[in-house]
Amino acid sequence: MQANNLPSPSQVVALCKSRNIHKLHIYGPNPDVLAALRNSGIGLIMDADEQDLQQLGTNPAFAGTWVQANIVPYAGSVNFQYIVMGNEEIPGNLASYILPAIYNVAGSLQGAGLSIPVTTAVSMGVIGANFPPSQGAFSNEALQYLGPIVSLLASRKTPLLVNVYPYFSYIGNPAAINLDYALFRAKGTVVQDGNLGYWNLFDAMVDTVRSSLDRIGGGGVGIVVSESGWPSAGGPSVATIDNARTYMNNLVGHVYSKAGTPKMPGWDLDVYLFSMFNEDLKPAGTEENYGMFYANMNEVYHVNI
Repeated sequence: MQANNLPSPSQVVALCKSRNIHKLHIYGPNPDVLAALRNSGIGLIMDADEQDLQQLGTNPAFAGTWVQANIVPYAGSVNFQYIVMGNEEIPGNLASYILPAIYNVAGSLQGAGLSIPVTTAVSMGVIGANFPPSQGAFSNEALQYLGPIVSLLASRKTPLLVNVYPYFSYIGNPAAINLDYALFRAKGTVVQDGNLGYWNLFDAMVDTVRSSLDRIGGGGVGIVVSESGWPSAGGPSVATIDNARTYMNNLVGHVYSKAGTPKMPGWDLDVYLFSMFNEDLKPAGTEENYGMFYANMNEVYHVNI
């Protein structure tokens, strides 16, 4: 996290246990965090550092050393869920390194006797056509990278990680999107897509990704929502504590309902809330204010996890 005032990793793990938080997502290997997570039972998504991605994709020996340093010493006591090569790097300057990095790191893990899935995380920016959800399709710019990645993930039955933020969709087009639709407060169908009705924007966004995957032969690739949140301050009038509380609690309730989405009814949503803490080193504005907790571990707002 981009902050210099956070509690110690052991304090964070204790906070997670006290608040029924069973999974975490960290954005780079951190020995202190990994040590604190030993035998905690907390599931972990761990990204590779952005600055290592090129080497991981071009140098199998580097990938082997990286795995030996950052995963092998902890694998017996840390519950790794996924190892992520690139967070929102598609499309972009590092996108071409993601597929070989997945191959190299997965191969090194296999060589170490570990079967931890390796994948990548994308933003909704990879979507070219997004309305209605059934017409979802990846942009051509993203598809040149995602096509072979999705084929690999399908062959390994590994999910794609997707960061889903109805907040960004709403502020990008507030005239066309109802705030209640973005906050899970709509009382009935807002968007009708064939025989499927959508009452919240989150489901529509997830199903757009589902349609995009299906369109390129990725029907067997699952979706994990690796980030979703709502800022509590720092920007537009809708970035409020009340709206953040509403969004996060309604999202959690939706996950616990096991209703799935219109395209995937009954699907057991796997969602990671963003973020645990406010981050004082992020750019000024909303980016600093996604946390459920302040750095002193007091709540910004309460979430019924």
